[in-house]
Amino acid sequence: MRAIRFHETGGPEKLRFDDLPDPEPAAGQLALRVEAAGVNFIDTYHRRGLYPVPLPRVLGSEVAGSVTAVGPGVKTFKPGDRVVTWRALGGYAEQTLVPADQAVLVPEGIATDVAAAAFVQGLTAHCLACDVFPLRPGHAALVHAAAGGVGLLLVQIAKQRGARVLATVGNDAKAALARAAGADAVCVYTRENFAAAARAFTDGRGVDVVYDGVGAATFEGTLDSLRPRGMFVSYGNASGAVPPFSPLVLMQKGSLFLTRPTVADYTATPVELQARATELFAWIRAGTLRVTIGAVFPLAAAAEAHRALEGRQTTGKILLRP
Repeated sequence: MRAIRFHETGGPEKLRFDDLPDPEPAAGQLALRVEAAGVNFIDTYHRRGLYPVPLPRVLGSEVAGSVTAVGPGVKTFKPGDRVVTWRALGGYAEQTLVPADQAVLVPEGIATDVAAAAFVQGLTAHCLACDVFPLRPGHAALVHAAAGGVGLLLVQIAKQRGARVLATVGNDAKAALARAAGADAVCVYTRENFAAAARAFTDGRGVDVVYDGVGAATFEGTLDSLRPRGMFVSYGNASGAVPPFSPLVLMQKGSLFLTRPTVADYTATPVELQARATELFAWIRAGTLRVTIGAVFPLAAAAEAHRALEGRQTTGKILLRP
C-alpha cells in the first residue's frame, strides 16, 4: 500500500509518499480500506514536533472507510461495514488499522466523506459546547476561527443550545460563512479588535466563555474578552502554543477559569464515544448540523493540504482521498 510518512520533523516538505506492507489486524483491531482521511491541526503539530511521536510515522488518525478484515476477538464489526474513527494507526494511507473499540458504524444516509469530515471536529465541538462549558440560553460565547472545521460546527451547536454567539474570522468571505452558520455577530479580527467587539456584544460585561483554537495570537485578547469568572477554553494551537504565564493574570482579569481540554478525555470509553457520535450523526441526518467540506486533496498531495491548512486558505474540513 501507499502511505504518507515523515522521517524527521519540519515543514510540509518532510512528508513522503512511501510504499509499505499491507496491514494485518491483531487482536481487537480492524483492517480498513481508507476512503477519506481528515486533515487536522494535530497532524501538523506531529509533523513539526510540537507533539513528539516516534519516527518514522504515518500521519493522521481520522478516517472513514470499509472494513476489510477483523482481528481475533472482534465481534462488533464485520468485513464490508462502513466505519469512522479518529484513532486510526496511521490514517494518511490506502489501508490502516483501527482499534475496534474506537470505531463507530457510519449510519445509513450519511456519506462516507461526510462522516470523515464531521467526526473528530464534530466530537470536539460537541464536547466543548455540551460538557467543557455547557452552553444554555442566556450565555454569550465567543468562537474564534469560526469559519474553520471546528468553528462552523461549534457555532451551529452553540445556537442549538440557545447561546448568543460572537464569531471571529479573518476576512469577509469567512464572515459570510460564520453568519450562515448562525453567528449573531461577526468580528473580522484582521481589522477589528475582537476584545472590544466582545465587550460591545455584551454591553461591556464580557462573554461567558471563549472557545479558542488559535493559541498564541489570540491569548491576551481572549483574556480581555471574558466577564469576571468567565471561562477560557483553549483547545488548539493553530498560531503556535501559548507561552508560559503567571496564574496571577487570571486573578487580575477577574478570577477567570482556564482549561485545556482534549477530545480524548471526553470520549474516554466506547460508551461515551458512541453516545457523542450518535447525537452528532442524528443532527447531521436531521439537517440541523451542516458539515462543510472545504477541500479534497489526493493522498499524494498531503503536503499541499498541510500548506493550505496552515496558511488558513480553506474553510470547513480538508480531506485526503487515497
